[in-house]
Amino acid sequence: MKNQRERRTWETAGMLLTLLLGNLLHFVYDWTGQASWAAYISAVNESTWEHMKLLAAPWILWTAVTILIERRADCAAPRAAGLLTGLILIPALFYTYTGICGKSVDVVNVLIFQAAVLAAWLVSRGLQRRGSLSAPLWQVLGILVQLGAAAVFAVWTVNPPELPLFVDPTNGTRGV
Repeated sequence: MKNQRERRTWETAGMLLTLLLGNLLHFVYDWTGQASWAAYISAVNESTWEHMKLLAAPWILWTAVTILIERRADCAAPRAAGLLTGLILIPALFYTYTGICGKSVDVVNVLIFQAAVLAAWLVSRGLQRRGSLSAPLWQVLGILVQLGAAAVFAVWTVNPPELPLFVDPTNGTRGV
């Protein structure tokens, strides 16, 4: 029982850290004078893609900490599933509500981010609690998915595809 309680506490701390860092990372690029290193972990513009990075960067960091410090590689696949859930929800919810309302509202965007983090945590925690995706092959796949996500966010921050997901609606730019 104690082990499950410790895991739940650890995972909850990760969710709260992701919420806190994700909100702060929205501003870090500008706070650092647009430092090149900050571009890889924080939003460089107002595009939906860059807002997805606000979930991915702290989530992947927390997964790495969990695996390395807590020695819990068994979390890699459930956390990858959670990450993908959150990354799908951000654009799905954003484009749905802006399509209906015809405009973007900052407070709703923040609530979408928070909902995506919560959904990611619920998926990850639920899979871990049930022991789903616990085989070593799943863990390797989970690590690869998260490393792949980190790589894609890094590459597409500097060289984004010409898709609406990557366009800053305030000025029409893409990437850094």
